[in-house]
Amino acid sequence: MRSETIGLATLYLGDCLAVLPTLAKADAMITDPPYGIADIWVGGSERHGWTKANAEGVIRNQWDTKPLDSAAVSVLLAAADEHIIWGGNYFPLPPRRCWLVWNKPERGFSLAEAELAWTSKDAVVRVFDGPRSDQGRVHPTQKPVSLMRWCVSKTTGQVIDPFMGSGTTGVACMELQRPFVGMEVHEPYFDIACERIENAQRQERLFA
Repeated sequence: MRSETIGLATLYLGDCLAVLPTLAKADAMITDPPYGIADIWVGGSERHGWTKANAEGVIRNQWDTKPLDSAAVSVLLAAADEHIIWGGNYFPLPPRRCWLVWNKPERGFSLAEAELAWTSKDAVVRVFDGPRSDQGRVHPTQKPVSLMRWCVSKTTGQVIDPFMGSGTTGVACMELQRPFVGMEVHEPYFDIACERIENAQRQERLFA
């Protein structure tokens, strides 16, 4: 297992279900696991700007074949005191009244008009209005930094993301000067996450 320490961030290249039990319990988990929707994902016409999305779908569907099962969910829940888990409507999680909703601007689009995050909080539903993606997206399911910064602001202490992808949660943590632990099983995305998180910390030092 490879690990990198970059300022406030500690990053692990490896399977999170193997790494998490070896770590101390985190204050908060904010993560976006694979939803397991490869079989039902539908692309669009190349004439309508779908070339990049269709190509990404082929890559994404290699690891998005099934959602988290009960055993995996138990590992996640044991790893932190509080949780924000995107795609929670796909996973066997207990009922909670506080869900986060990412409301996307497009309507009548073939992809989802909103996404849901399960939380462990005893609070009301909250809604974030934001774009479908940032410019220069490098991961097929990469969420906007502004969305993940909103999530981080709803937690305290150290944040852990066991499905780090290209490191957006870590970037948000660096912008808010919060300690972060991330895990990613695919080395190309791990390397991208390291670079993005290092750049985010460099930006914060520059502004400071």
